[in-house]
Amino acid sequence: MWNLLGLRVGVPIDALRWLLERVAKSGKVKDPVLTEVPPGIRITATVDLMKTPVRASAVVYIDRMVLTPAQLRIETRLEEIWMEVQGEVQSPVAALIKSGALDLSKPGNLAKYMPLPPTVVEARENRIVVDLMKDPKIADNPMVQRILPLVTPVVTAYGLETDDDHLEVMFRPLPEGLRPAASAIRRHLVRPGIQRIRALLPG
Repeated sequence: MWNLLGLRVGVPIDALRWLLERVAKSGKVKDPVLTEVPPGIRITATVDLMKTPVRASAVVYIDRMVLTPAQLRIETRLEEIWMEVQGEVQSPVAALIKSGALDLSKPGNLAKYMPLPPTVVEARENRIVVDLMKDPKIADNPMVQRILPLVTPVVTAYGLETDDDHLEVMFRPLPEGLRPAASAIRRHLVRPGIQRIRALLPG
């Protein structure tokens, strides 16, 4: 209740661990581990980095979130990064990691030279910015197209941070002011409701 009054919603970390396990079953990562490092979260997993199996870890901080009908933007910062090559692999990436030549403090700069999904809109220094609306499956989803124009003028999420065994989503009410919120409710909720009622009435 106190969290709701403070416009915070807690998501159990165990729920995120469950999601990571589902991702691991797809084969994209192996043996993922989540550890709370308030206000961030440490993610450790084995990944395939340019045909080189690597055990990697980083503490992820969410510095900013922007949720509008046009974008679902999440700005992340990575700290305390380490990588370790798994097995006796001979590859350019393995040689760079073992020699210490890679500057792991700036993963965003390294990411520029890798094939990135369209959702990664910025990568520099230790920052990686993701916009989920760049994924056509999300942007073209009818439910997303209906909900975002209605909800985001009324309340929007602006940050994420860990607290004990929960990931807390922080919300801000009326991000654009009262008038845009009232307009969104009228346009996307009231008018469609009236139209549906009229359609049910006898002619």
